[in-house]
Amino acid sequence: MAKEKVQRVKPADTELQEKLVSLNRVAKVTKGGRTFSFAAIMVVGDGHGTVGHGLGKARDVSECIAKAVDDAKKNLIKVPIHNGTIPHEQKGKYGAGKVLIKPASDGTGVIAGGAMRAVLESAGVHNVLAKSQGSSNPHNVVKATIDALSKLRSPHKIAKERGISLEKLFEG
Repeated sequence: MAKEKVQRVKPADTELQEKLVSLNRVAKVTKGGRTFSFAAIMVVGDGHGTVGHGLGKARDVSECIAKAVDDAKKNLIKVPIHNGTIPHEQKGKYGAGKVLIKPASDGTGVIAGGAMRAVLESAGVHNVLAKSQGSSNPHNVVKATIDALSKLRSPHKIAKERGISLEKLFEG
């Protein structure tokens, strides 16, 4: 089976909402004392299947967040969403961060931890069960979640490849 290419999205196509996942104050010790700067992780998404993440570093918070948003807009991917949830169970991994996402029935909501919740809500997933295993570092959790979402396959594409109807695909 050929590996499916991640579908990239142009930021101009959609209206994006921004969510701050983490803001970290970093101190660099020099001979003149401590120099403080900030590192921010942002997630942007349109709530209809488009999501991206970005990292920004700067001496002041607002500039830092602006850089993170610009970076996030460069890393947008398209996520297949079926009836407000994901089409199938999927695992994602980045570094020591491992995540597991499962589809959930209507009315479940987003059952996920902090960094994962921001990514899933920005993507527009309304019902999902998610578990973060391994590292709780927000950098790795966000990237592992994006990895899991990028591995998802659209039910329409799978039904077309198999030459069956969508109803028959979900009978199982």
